[in-house]
Amino acid sequence: MGFERAFAIGLAWRLALVGLATLAFTWALNQPDLAAVRVVAFLACVATIIFLWRHIRRTNVELSRFVESVLHGDLAQAFGRPGSGSGFDELGATLDKAMRKLREERLAIADEGRFAAALVDESPVALLTIDAEGRIDLANKAARKLFRRVAGVRRDDFAIHGSTFVAALEALQPGQRRLTTMLLDGAAQRAMLVAAGVSRMGQGMRLVSVQPIQGELNAVELGAQADLVRVLTHEIMNSMTPVTSLASSAAELMKEVDDGSDPALGDARAAVETLARRAAGIMHFVETYRQFIRTPEVSVRRFAGKPWADEIGRLFAASDHGKSARLAIQVAPDDLLLDADPDLLAQVAINMVKNGAEAAAGHADQPEVRLEMEPLPGGRTIIAISDNGPGVAAGFREDVFLPFFTTKPAGTGVGLSLARRIVVAHGGSITLAPPSEGGARFEIVV
Repeated sequence: MGFERAFAIGLAWRLALVGLATLAFTWALNQPDLAAVRVVAFLACVATIIFLWRHIRRTNVELSRFVESVLHGDLAQAFGRPGSGSGFDELGATLDKAMRKLREERLAIADEGRFAAALVDESPVALLTIDAEGRIDLANKAARKLFRRVAGVRRDDFAIHGSTFVAALEALQPGQRRLTTMLLDGAAQRAMLVAAGVSRMGQGMRLVSVQPIQGELNAVELGAQADLVRVLTHEIMNSMTPVTSLASSAAELMKEVDDGSDPALGDARAAVETLARRAAGIMHFVETYRQFIRTPEVSVRRFAGKPWADEIGRLFAASDHGKSARLAIQVAPDDLLLDADPDLLAQVAINMVKNGAEAAAGHADQPEVRLEMEPLPGGRTIIAISDNGPGVAAGFREDVFLPFFTTKPAGTGVGLSLARRIVVAHGGSITLAPPSEGGARFEIVV
């Protein structure tokens, strides 16, 4: 209101000056002897009109400059002109106060934006954005780390992680989640995809989180298996302990009373001794499986791959299996280094080359087992153990790592289960690769 009053007063007295100057000029026109006065009156009239025009225009110019600066995002401009008079100071102070408010709000919005960007970028879950044209962008550090081998933003650029993963990524719609398989460092991994719909600059897009969960699945599965084995072995041993003791005592008693004169007594003695041996065998079998529930203690250190593989070869050659099958070793490069527990990893490799030799010896004319090692992108190493045996039947491919499962007549079903526990304890994976040229091929990534 102060500005309006001051502006009106200023406008009124300027109009009065214009009026007076006009009256003076009109009066001078009617005085023939006052030519000089007419000129002065005319100039005074023009000056007062200019003075009035500048008074009116000044506010418009300043307001236009102020609005234009806001339009271009320049919030550093000041509107106020101290000492300009005519109430202009009040208007300037009000507009400058509004400008300061805008600057404060902009800083607050920028701060919130930086916080939101940091929140997204530091999220431990990989985030992807997919626009309507199919462009895929890595939205945070976790995504850039997980997809470090991806060199583009199109669907085909992500094919290195498997066609199954790409198809799931393309089909996933906002509000959906899907469990899929993706290739990471050369190994198949289970991953959970979750999609949400977001908008950016008026354009809708999908925000997809990618969470590899193979490690968690392995831990849950192995934990469930260990719990199952713990319960089964406990119950079986509780039931079998008295049976084994009684069978052994009965066998000793029968041995004392059987002098060979009574065939029926001899048959009974043979039956009891068989029962005692079988009961002892079951107890040994159960005791062996109790080892399965113990989590391996991994002591990771860096070691050279080729000497480690050569030692596996020497141990294999000195065993009975080395007489029936050939072990071919290939390590590339020669100076390959691994970060793992060499002793536990050797236990896995020895058991698996032994299995491969047994499978190949009964199938191929020239039984052979291969142990291959090479680095993978990302710093991991793949250890592949293959043979030229009959391979694993399609119906059993998903079961080979389960405890108690075996296809060998004299097998216990412990070997591959324990191998998996050791590899998972390293944070790695072990898989049965799809058959290519016959035989079986197991791939260990550590």
